[in-house]
Amino acid sequence: MFQVLPPRHVDKGIGKDKMLRRPGSARPGRADQNADQTKHAFLMAGKALIFSAPSGSGKTTMVKYLLEKNKDLGFSISASTRDRRGRTEQDGKDYHFLTPEDFKKKIDNDEFIEWEEVYAGNFYGTLKTEIERIWSEGKNVIFDVDVKGGINLKKYFGDKALAIFVKVPSIEILNERLQERGTESEESLSRRLFKAKFEMTFADKFDVVLVNEDLNTSLREAQKLYDQFMAQPS
Repeated sequence: MFQVLPPRHVDKGIGKDKMLRRPGSARPGRADQNADQTKHAFLMAGKALIFSAPSGSGKTTMVKYLLEKNKDLGFSISASTRDRRGRTEQDGKDYHFLTPEDFKKKIDNDEFIEWEEVYAGNFYGTLKTEIERIWSEGKNVIFDVDVKGGINLKKYFGDKALAIFVKVPSIEILNERLQERGTESEESLSRRLFKAKFEMTFADKFDVVLVNEDLNTSLREAQKLYDQFMAQPS
């Protein structure tokens, strides 16, 4: 099940109390102006596919599926300051793991297209060098990012991007999925669910809302959306 929404400017209709600004910016829009310079340098060589969702909605599974099926897609590896989950995540493959100090240095050096402090002390961001790397290989870029990051990326890429919000049928189902992971404490689970309820209020800021009720069906719909997007003229 999926719902296609009409194209829109992602910041339309967001009130002052919901403005998505980068933490610590000296003035709103400053980072966007610098990012525009990078965008012109890239000459917008390829397209961008943005997957955003509350944690546990299934967006990462969809991204991995599309990467396996489409060799013209390249995964944008986010930078993060959080701890690795067990021993399965690899630096430079799943994330660029940075210390908070190194992350802040890259902010000061204007090395991010967008960044957010998703949780207190946990920073995530999209490095300009990642987009440059993927587009230089002649590929389109696919993102697996949180909701704030997805809105900022859509604003940056504009019509060159398809922004997809992956939604679970209900908060109760999301709670079950997060518990099945076995990686959440009671405190972190409560925090994620609280954040998910807030993030769902921004679903209509995306181009498409894909309700992940049945995973296999959702994977097929994700592929269909990508095929339709690539068929559109640049």
